[in-house]
Amino acid sequence: MNILGFESSCDETGVALVQAEAVGVPRLRAQALHSQVAMHEAYGGVVPELASRDHIRRVLPLARQVLADAGATLADVDLIAYTRGPGLAGALLVGAGVAVSLGLALGRPTLGIHHLEGHLLSPFLADDDAPSFPFVALLVSGGHTQLMRVDGVGRYALLGETVDDAAGEAFDKSAKLLGLGYPGGPALARLAAFGNPKAFDLPRPLLHSGDLDFSFAGLKTAVMTRLQKLGPNVCEQARADLAASTQLAIVDVLTAKAVRALKDTGLTRLVVAGGVGANALLRETLDARAARLGARVHYPPPALCTDNGAMIALAAALRWQHGLPAADPAPPRFDVLPRWPLEAVSHS
Repeated sequence: MNILGFESSCDETGVALVQAEAVGVPRLRAQALHSQVAMHEAYGGVVPELASRDHIRRVLPLARQVLADAGATLADVDLIAYTRGPGLAGALLVGAGVAVSLGLALGRPTLGIHHLEGHLLSPFLADDDAPSFPFVALLVSGGHTQLMRVDGVGRYALLGETVDDAAGEAFDKSAKLLGLGYPGGPALARLAAFGNPKAFDLPRPLLHSGDLDFSFAGLKTAVMTRLQKLGPNVCEQARADLAASTQLAIVDVLTAKAVRALKDTGLTRLVVAGGVGANALLRETLDARAARLGARVHYPPPALCTDNGAMIALAAALRWQHGLPAADPAPPRFDVLPRWPLEAVSHS
């Protein structure tokens, strides 16, 4: 089974070809990815209309590149998967439209995949670090911060989520306040490397709430207040200290909640997925805390931490292997779900 996957939920256009047998871990044959970061940088964030237009320009050339790199043709494709949601409606429609059109032209089935399902299953593409079920998943990105219990493919239960801003959004907004570029998370982490993380006592919202929910809006407000007190001529060292203190506050909350989820569920495996999962301090802290519990943390390969087509094709492959619906109902649908809770795709 060769699965061609398309990802276009936000500002990355991703295409990949994954090969799967009835049993065993699916194999990534080839992938290609185009990031729109440079285009959106001037605006300080993603402009949805520009994102959609760029997906249109990039998606077919990337698909041709993937097939060529894999030594395959469209005739070799057995299933076409695409991100159905959540995400930006216009961006999602590009990937869905291309996938369904190809499916009709080739007489191949198509399958709409949940974006977060792709993320939480992406560590299965790590040759030497694939997790086993059940596990806790920390899904952490610019748009999502959630803790899920994962008992198998298509078996997801929400444990906790953010009540306002996502962790990645807190990184980006704090970076913008500090005068850093877009995307803000990596820029803030780079500046934090030169700062003292104990210099500013910033809040850790909901840290001791007793549940597994998150909140990061108050942290952003605290960063803004600190900057106002420092005045317009804040020195570079103070900016680095505030960046380091902000990063530590976010990492402290994410780590504490993830560890609590492991304790509450009694599970010993944690999967961390999404763009914020690439943060070095978060990885270092989670690894250390999990080790004390006798638990292990799994991450996607570094190249798959961002949005990508490989995770979408992989999710389709794993659903097929586990006997879950592996094709959209006939006739093929051409719809997307910009808002779509992950537990809605769960099967008992």
